[in-house]
Amino acid sequence: MDASKASRRREFVQQASQQQGDDFTSLPYQNKLIPRAKELRKGATKQENHLWYDFLRSYPVRFQRQKTIDHFIADFYCHAAKLIIELDGSQHYNEQGLARDKERTAILSEYDVEVLRFSNTEVENDFRRVCTVIDSAVNKRMRAFAEELPQSPTATALSKREP
Repeated sequence: MDASKASRRREFVQQASQQQGDDFTSLPYQNKLIPRAKELRKGATKQENHLWYDFLRSYPVRFQRQKTIDHFIADFYCHAAKLIIELDGSQHYNEQGLARDKERTAILSEYDVEVLRFSNTEVENDFRRVCTVIDSAVNKRMRAFAEELPQSPTATALSKREP
């Protein structure tokens, strides 16, 4: 990403943060992407459907499919953990695809979002491990966010009491 593009991106993120507070209720997105996200939901790959119907749809923490964030569409997004799951087909493994994914991940990380990437082959051949990695990432991020929350005065007072 060139310097002027990176500067515009930082400015966009800062403006969004100021408008919505540091903990976004919703991450910024482009309305024009919503019809495409709906198309992608309807035309999901076999691997996306497998991960969705056999794990994420009934996961205790809510995930969304084909979520628009900034000027991207994430395969799966968990707002509570600020976690994106991307399933990558072969087009992601050439030089251009790898560069695009690296730039996309860098932009999304400015929103404090973590991106986990799995190949379609991993979903097909090692589904249990993929689910375990996702579960661990959600739990780790949610614990970290919970530790950052300020405690109420009552909770702080109770924790200082002698047993």
